[in-house]
Amino acid sequence: MPSVAVSGVRTVETHWIPLSDGRMLAARLFLPEDAEENPVPVILEYIPYRRRDGTRIGDEEMHLFFAGNGYAGARVDIAGMGDSDGLLEDEYVRREQDDALEILDNLCSQPWCSGVAGMIGNSWGGFSGLQVAARRPPQLKAIVTSCSTDDRYACDAHYNGGLLINDNFGWGGALFGYSALPPDPAVVGEERWREMWKTRLEHHKNHAAEWLKHQRRDAFWKQGSVCEDFSAIECAVLAVGGYLDGYTQTIFSLVENLKAPVKGLCGPWGHKEPNYGVPGPAVGYLQECIRWYDHWLKGIDNGVDSDPDMRLYLMDYARPHSHMDFRPGRWLGLPQWPAKQVGVRTLWLNGDGKLGEVPDAGDIKPVISSPLTTGVQGQEWCPYGQGRISAEGARDQRADDGGSLCFDSAVMKADLPLTGISKIRLRVAADKPQAQVCVRLTDLAPDGTSAFITFALLNLTHRESHEFPVPLTPGRFEEVELSLKPVAQVIPAGHRLRVAISSSYWPMAWPSPERTMLTFDPSGCRLDLAVLASEEGLVPVTFEEPLWAESGRVTVKEPARQLRSLITDLPTERTELTAMSDDGRFILEETGTEITSWRRKVYGITGDDPASCATTVTCHEEFTRPDWNARVDCEISFSCDRDNFYARGWVKAYERGAIFAERNYDEVIPRDCM
Repeated sequence: MPSVAVSGVRTVETHWIPLSDGRMLAARLFLPEDAEENPVPVILEYIPYRRRDGTRIGDEEMHLFFAGNGYAGARVDIAGMGDSDGLLEDEYVRREQDDALEILDNLCSQPWCSGVAGMIGNSWGGFSGLQVAARRPPQLKAIVTSCSTDDRYACDAHYNGGLLINDNFGWGGALFGYSALPPDPAVVGEERWREMWKTRLEHHKNHAAEWLKHQRRDAFWKQGSVCEDFSAIECAVLAVGGYLDGYTQTIFSLVENLKAPVKGLCGPWGHKEPNYGVPGPAVGYLQECIRWYDHWLKGIDNGVDSDPDMRLYLMDYARPHSHMDFRPGRWLGLPQWPAKQVGVRTLWLNGDGKLGEVPDAGDIKPVISSPLTTGVQGQEWCPYGQGRISAEGARDQRADDGGSLCFDSAVMKADLPLTGISKIRLRVAADKPQAQVCVRLTDLAPDGTSAFITFALLNLTHRESHEFPVPLTPGRFEEVELSLKPVAQVIPAGHRLRVAISSSYWPMAWPSPERTMLTFDPSGCRLDLAVLASEEGLVPVTFEEPLWAESGRVTVKEPARQLRSLITDLPTERTELTAMSDDGRFILEETGTEITSWRRKVYGITGDDPASCATTVTCHEEFTRPDWNARVDCEISFSCDRDNFYARGWVKAYERGAIFAERNYDEVIPRDCM
């Protein structure tokens, strides 16, 4: 995939943005050379990941491209991160949004700016765009948000279906490390950088533990969740993501609920921008962004407002593998969403293990008490490592199916194109007051291979509300409905559809406090499949080839690597999944900074004991120049018993190999219907 040389642009390494309380935020600017004579709109990317080193190469690839196409790019570090003053309080706090309003005031008052702004971002930056848009700053006319959420509780790296997911700790461990890093003395000054670093470490937090203190959808999560008031967003929104990503639901929710101009784009990708999209095909995402901004920021009538409401990639069948470089399929252009071309096909879960066309009388009530390791063949909740050959995808599901109740359809006589959000209704009873259910859809090939399609999780105490959970009455049947993660995928003729239901789904979800048995009444169990019923009225979808700007030189000393292993110790029956993400060792030639960075996650569980569940995340980061050496090593670990979670951690900061500061963390957090 080619990069392109960009001419006629200049960069400003550090532009200081003063805030009303005296703090200064650090920005890097990318400008057309003639912008002061011919002012242009500015596109803001506002994230915590260190613009001078952490995201430098990606920033250049995107923002130089924008500058070469008539826009100013501004990459700003949020307070307390990179070289910016202040402290990182947490993710997505109100103060962060307040700062963004002042940032826009500053940028739009510069002589090179036309007074109009857009925002862009993937993940945290996508969240920021939505949250700032909901504040309605007058300069902000359009945003592009990718791999983001409108609901911080229901669709983020903490809880899913009211269940605690291990991404809370994987992501929490990464932020634990990022927030302990120092500013660069070449930017903030030799006399200030140690003082700033010391202050950051003195106020450092175990963020994953803080998130675990909010096990219900309370005010903590509602703040920054734009679904609380979709009408607050009035600027144009392009919502982007992929089926392999953890945030797919957001695209569909925004397109369906926003009253402002909005379009959706969803491909087969993981947690990446579509110009780097893996599995492929990658697309010309930056060109799509230019089209979007040209219309909404410059008033160019280029037809972008007439694009289909939703552009979805309909995936063909592919044999399961932990990593796919490319996913065959084709693009669908749905003029409106919800789409009249998408209908519902209902199948009933029968007591004999079949998916039937008519409901079951319910004479046979199947039961399941899944092994706690049911789920080890599944994908990561959010595959962050796509594009780096990371084995985060779902493997052949037959082993997980063996620990599940399975209901199989008849052989498909014609292709069945699932498109959108399918739903399943269950009539279920548990033998304990706390229980969970996982539902997976898989594609059964004629040779028996079971390929993952989509899934849904539910904490059964959250069956009525994530805000006000209610324990179950053992033995009493409850009616519940689960919305499966959105997908567009063809089940080919000659294959069968399987519904697999389990009472555990580790390591994605933390197990219930006790082993549980679920009983199902088939008379109340049905699957409503969202199916592309007609292609009449669909519009063609094409994209340019993926491009980005040439970035600065990087000298690789040690290559990056992604390692994943699943090991069971037979004498103890301890199963551990280890995931290592190593960015290698490299030098950013423009600044002369050598960087090493790695993160390791270990998820473990023993036999049939839910209290044995534990997670440890360890991180390392080091910066080296002749005039500077700083290193941070840190670790968080979480374990549990029936009543509590146990959160521990440590961080050690070094300057030239000597301890600069260290902290330890140890607290007990009660379980709350979790």
